[in-house]
Amino acid sequence: MSTQSNASAESPASRTIAAAGLSPTYPMRWSLQRELWENRSIYLAPLSAAGIGLAGFLIHLLTKRHILAGLGSAFQLQELRELTVPYALVASLIMGAAFIVSIFYSLDALYGERRDRTILFWKSLPVSDLTTVLSKASIPLIILPFLAFAIVVAAILFMLPVNMVALAGSGIGFGQLWQSLQLWPSAKMLLYHLVTVHILWYAPLYAWLLLVSAWARRAPLLWAFLPPLIVSLFEKLAFHTSYISNLLLERLGTVSGAGGAGEATGAGAPLMPSPQFMPDRFFFLPGLWIGLLVAAGFLALAVRLRHLREPI
Repeated sequence: MSTQSNASAESPASRTIAAAGLSPTYPMRWSLQRELWENRSIYLAPLSAAGIGLAGFLIHLLTKRHILAGLGSAFQLQELRELTVPYALVASLIMGAAFIVSIFYSLDALYGERRDRTILFWKSLPVSDLTTVLSKASIPLIILPFLAFAIVVAAILFMLPVNMVALAGSGIGFGQLWQSLQLWPSAKMLLYHLVTVHILWYAPLYAWLLLVSAWARRAPLLWAFLPPLIVSLFEKLAFHTSYISNLLLERLGTVSGAGGAGEATGAGAPLMPSPQFMPDRFFFLPGLWIGLLVAAGFLALAVRLRHLREPI
């Protein structure tokens, strides 16, 4: 009788708990797999952006094939540099798609599970609120930036041989195109930009969006962007200062190279090597460490709210 009761106690849930207890990283790995399974836009959007960019690149080569074939050996350096522009455009398209997905994913990450009431099921599993929030924060902070980098590299490896076929008979050799692209320095610059800007510098932004996602009962997009705008306008009207708006623009302005961290992060067009490659300066920026502390506080509040909030 006792043997039968012990056998019945070995339910799938208990085996899952036992497996989770054997491996401390199991809940995090399982949670990340869950996010990738539930949110296919995480990888479909950058891949779709890459497909659109490559399609445009191929059309560009087809429409310019007569010009490319007629370059000959007397081509100008400027003409060769123009051949590298599509590479930067495709990289920008992929990174832009990953950034947009990061914004909307963060806004819906904790709000969505309360809206469709699946939070009741997920809370019944042996996964803590801390693990859940950190796994969701890992998507915009780790998964999407490195996924975008991998897709950019794959796209370039496809574009380069196609470009050489289109240049056959033009007098431009592989070495000249390779030297003009400067792929190895450009790849290092792109990776550095993704780590410094899209991960470290934008960490407070994604943490704030996750906090709003955990708190808002409806319209998280409005709650995420309207309060900072109202506070900035109030400061301008009441005190004739713009400290808050300047702070927000500095945090977001590094996309186009503006802001206090623009030079240190080498912000600008992807795959365009820049002399502004100064990690020693970036890691000594006070705004970086203050922002990371603020991000940690936002995530801690999101964990607490996820524990307290009920389904909508």
